Amino acid sequence: MNTTKGSPLGINKEAARNLLDVKLILAVLWVAGMLSSLNGDTYRLNDPVLKSSLANTGSFVMTPELLSVAALMFVASIFMSVLTLTLKSTVSRWANRIIGIFYAVCTLTNWISAFVSRLPGYEIVWATAQLVFALLVVWYAWKWTNPEG
Repeated sequence: MNTTKGSPLGINKEAARNLLDVKLILAVLWVAGMLSSLNGDTYRLNDPVLKSSLANTGSFVMTPELLSVAALMFVASIFMSVLTLTLKSTVSRWANRIIGIFYAVCTLTNWISAFVSRLPGYEIVWATAQLVFALLVVWYAWKWTNPEG
């Protein structure tokens, strides 16, 4: 039988390689989504609307609670990239599906608001990248039908 050495479940080498491939793809997608968001933030540093919001002089006020929510969104992507590799496959698959859908909905909301608010083009570009990465997380997690081989 073609099994991995010391595999208690008797998973064959091909299934083990596919399992690792999916886990790596998902982890990299979480990192790519987070980097897209951070890169968009670097563009925003020179944005007069953001500067007025941070100074609480604009129409949109940045509160500590809103900044905390943003921080949780960033931290969750970092944790998901690590948890995807370390959790049991079945748990990882469901966590990626659920949290990926949550991220896709949040990103889609930002994407729509960028169009409605007529935000600068870079906002739409980075929001599109984030949305694509979130949807790819969901797609790969859904396609990953038999994580135990």
